[in-house]
Amino acid sequence: MSDTKATVLVPGKINPRVTERLEGNVEIITVPAGDELVLPEGVAERVRGIAVSGVVSAAWMNALPKLEIIANFGVGYDGVDAKHAASRGVVVTNTPDVLNDEVADTTIALLINTLRRLPQAENYLREGRWAKEGAFGLSPFSLKGRTIGILGLGRIGLEIAKRLEPFKVNLGYHTRTKRDDVAYTYYGSLKEMAEKVDTLISIVPGTAATHKIIDADVFKALGPQGVFINVGRGSSVDEDALIKALEDKVIGAAGLDVFYNEPQVPDAFLSLDNISMLPHVASASIPTRNAMADLVADNLLGWFKDKTVLTPVPETPVKG
Repeated sequence: MSDTKATVLVPGKINPRVTERLEGNVEIITVPAGDELVLPEGVAERVRGIAVSGVVSAAWMNALPKLEIIANFGVGYDGVDAKHAASRGVVVTNTPDVLNDEVADTTIALLINTLRRLPQAENYLREGRWAKEGAFGLSPFSLKGRTIGILGLGRIGLEIAKRLEPFKVNLGYHTRTKRDDVAYTYYGSLKEMAEKVDTLISIVPGTAATHKIIDADVFKALGPQGVFINVGRGSSVDEDALIKALEDKVIGAAGLDVFYNEPQVPDAFLSLDNISMLPHVASASIPTRNAMADLVADNLLGWFKDKTVLTPVPETPVKG
């Protein structure tokens, strides 16, 4: 690294370990997140990197003439216009793999919570209702004997599938391309998979191709014994259709860790008793978030040292 420290912009909030790792190695400029980038005079021309947990628009990139790298905190990087970055020769990195296990573990927990209504059972106990009213009601569903379809069998999807194998369920998946390295049933379309399974787990990223692909037709195909779990992106779901499907018992239940307009959650979800919800915490443990923060810092420091990065996204102009 040269004697002149690179300048790194940090918009909004990010895991504090990122800035702790960068401190002393780069100049850190913090700014509010938002549509408009406002910097003191002369600062924009110095910025060579961005560490972000959120959005970096094309407009922001265009306002930073010396920008070289955007290090995204998270495996999903739909908040970063990666194609525009590539057109400008700007490297974009994310934090894959280090969160695979945590997200997969949380998915199994959310699935069981949704099927067995364990959070509701605990609340029943805490409210003193067990002693006053008797036993908590039987859960309408069980994991036993279920046929589970995974939408998106990438790194995390595969970890979810591996964890489900000991539960003796039937496993299938839908992706754009059939995988040759797994024995799970492949379905040629999302609709076909929803018709054949009784449990649908979505772990797809937020892209134009996945926007609201899980809609009323999918829920109808899933059926009244069907359970829907989403640990991918909220944008892949038509939430109005999901609310109606839950209200009308078109499907049996849903478990959500992600929402369309986070952190805003539709009031209609809150009034339903056949849904289990988490505030986007699938990777939210200290060890996993520290590993993600280290990857953000290592990508930035590696780039400024010798133009190498560990985890470039597919659209980016360099390889790891």
